[in-house]
Amino acid sequence: MPTTMNVAISPELKAHVDRQVAEGSYASSSEYVRDLIRQDQRRKAEQRLADLVREGLESPLEAPDAAYWDKRREALRRSIAKKRR
Repeated sequence: MPTTMNVAISPELKAHVDRQVAEGSYASSSEYVRDLIRQDQRRKAEQRLADLVREGLESPLEAPDAAYWDKRREALRRSIAKKRR
């Protein structure tokens, strides 16, 4: 079920949104904002994938030992703790 969000924007931004709708690119300002959010989600997912690929390419080629996995687990714990703040 859709939910509603009220967002305060400057008159300049409102004019930009209105132009996008008037040009026929979008049926409504809500559709335009939803598209911007989806584009942002896609961009962040692509960046995360690129980061994971880079991490994989930079990882050691030899089989990881217990110390390697301990280090990875600790890094993951720190990352999760940082996101929760």
